[in-house]
Amino acid sequence: MDSRKLALKCRELADNKKAENIVILDVSKVSSITDYFVIATGTSEPHLRAIVDEIMETLREDYGVKPRAMDGTLETSWVVLDYFDVIVHVMRADVRENYNLEGLWGDVPRLKVRKRKSPLQQAIKG
Repeated sequence: MDSRKLALKCRELADNKKAENIVILDVSKVSSITDYFVIATGTSEPHLRAIVDEIMETLREDYGVKPRAMDGTLETSWVVLDYFDVIVHVMRADVRENYNLEGLWGDVPRLKVRKRKSPLQQAIKG
């Protein structure tokens, strides 16, 4: 799986668990360590755990992809999953605001994600 598809899949999996304010930063032109940062917010330790587990388990079971490293803990409210070309940051809102990764990497493009229409929306339009 190429890095762009992996970043989008991580975003989708975080969204499956209702992560908030999910952003994908394309750092490929300015970083030699990775291509994308996926940043997502969880509201509590159980919510952070659910997001992290969804990403790790689905990528491992469905694609045979495991992180090469994992850092942080649920207690610190910031977990980092390092998939080499994609680094996923899952954090609580206060931690995210404090470290301000989007501001730190403010000059890089964000990957736009098209929202798929639900079957109900398609039926109404159809």
